[in-house]
Order: sequence, then structure tokens, then C-alpha cells
Amino acid sequence: MPHSEYIGRFAPSPSGDLHFGSLIAALGSYLQARSQQGKWLVRIEDIDPPREVPGSAYRILSALERYGLFWDDDVLYQSQRHAAYDDVLAWLESQSLSYHCTCTRSRIQQIGGVYDGHCRERHLDAKGAAIRLRQTQPVFSFQDLLQGEIQADRQLAAEDFIIRRRDGLYAYNLAVVVDDHFQGVTEIVRGSDLIEPTVRQIALFQQLNYPVPGYLHLPLALNSQGDKLSKQNHAPALPEGDPRPILVQALEFLQQPVPESWQDLDLQLLLRWAVTHWDTVSLPKNR
Repeated sequence: MPHSEYIGRFAPSPSGDLHFGSLIAALGSYLQARSQQGKWLVRIEDIDPPREVPGSAYRILSALERYGLFWDDDVLYQSQRHAAYDDVLAWLESQSLSYHCTCTRSRIQQIGGVYDGHCRERHLDAKGAAIRLRQTQPVFSFQDLLQGEIQADRQLAAEDFIIRRRDGLYAYNLAVVVDDHFQGVTEIVRGSDLIEPTVRQIALFQQLNYPVPGYLHLPLALNSQGDKLSKQNHAPALPEGDPRPILVQALEFLQQPVPESWQDLDLQLLLRWAVTHWDTVSLPKNR
């Protein structure tokens, strides 16, 4: 793979159906990749079985196809990547870059909500313990392609964060970094609700000696109450029927031009037009 090849991705969790907010993220990452003549990958982040909704992974993929957002290569399922995560955890342990922690959520809340490194030198065994990254070079800011320089909360950015949970499930920050590296992702286009964990992910990329991808965080679609559209807020699934009016709404939300006679274009021609006219400078910066 040539180093200069652009590789983007859309990585939904199967905790509900695709809604307008997730379509914004999918469409933005798709158009950015296609405008660079790059690859666009899809990954299903199914590492948290208690939160998954049966059948939603299939329905997410079906919705992407219905909206003409066809991906390259095979879909990667995180549930099939446990061995890769275990290898990385073993390497971090061998480098003394991780440790076991038995601190409860209530203890951390009592000290202000930011973990204080209590178990760093306790040398606990694995039983009933989470695994935390021993931060050696915390990242306090990063450059976002849309938002400019973003400064993180210094306490949160420096925290030794969890990379495997006490219940044995892999943490999001671990899995996403391992898989972005495995898939060769060069730039991550996603919603601005994921700005906060970005500095942690960059820190983990660096501690694993992986190249750090670029980042572009898109503004969030909100409901009438001003809350982000999300599965937790019961955002309605994308409607059945002609996808073009919803795609046009998504393009307008992203402040992209829309052809006047879009009703005369079929879905693929509309998307091709959107790729040709994609302009990151016009994207709204509000988070």
C-alpha cells in the first residue's frame, strides 16, 4: 500500500439503527475519502455485547447500501479481533506500560471524577481488575482539520485510562486504536461528540509506536430539545423509501452545495456530484 493513499472509515456500534446523526458522520467520512480518491472502510464496533441490539449491525449495513454509501474491502467486526487486542495488551504489559486496577467507579467519583493513579505501583494481579494504560507522554491538544487546535482538559488527558474493563471487555479506546492502525486509516472523520477521547487515542497511538492519523470532527445534528441525535436519545431510524431527500438534507446540514435539479438525478449521480463539490472549508464548525 503506498504511503500516500488516503484511507477513511465509518465505525458504528450496533446499539441501534442508523439515524440522521449517524448518516451525517457516514456521509462526511465517505465524501472526504472519495474526494481524495481514497478508500472508505466500514467497521462494526461490536465489543460491548450488553449494549448491542440484535440485528442492528445488519440493518446499519443495509441502510448504508440503501443510501448508496458502498464501502471498500470487507467489513471488519471487532468481535473477531480479540486476539489482536490481547497481543497489544501483552506487549504493553511487557513494556511496563499498563497495570491492574481495582478502583471502583464510586471511589473515583468521590475524589472528583478523575482517576489519581492509586493502583499504579500496587502490582495487583488480574483477578477482578481492570487494566489501565500507564501514560508516559499524555497529549493535551491536537490539530483538527475543521475545528483548528483543540485543547483538552489537562487532568482528563493525563489520566491513566482503562484499556480493558473489569468485566473482561475491551475498552473502546484500545480497540479503536488497534483497528485504525490495522486497517491503515490515515484520517478519521467522525462526530464532535468524540473529540474528548481523541487525545487519549493519540497518546495510545504514540505509546504503541503507531503513526497518528489526522482528525476531522463534524458538528452534531440536534433534536428539537437541543440534544444530539443518538441511539440513547431514541433518535428515529432513517426512513424507508427514496433516500435522496434525506441525503440532500444531510448535505445542507454540512453546508455543501446541492444541485438545483437533484430530483432529476439518480442516487449514484447525486453522490458523484456531492463528491465532486465536497468542500471542507464550507463545513460548519459549531460542535
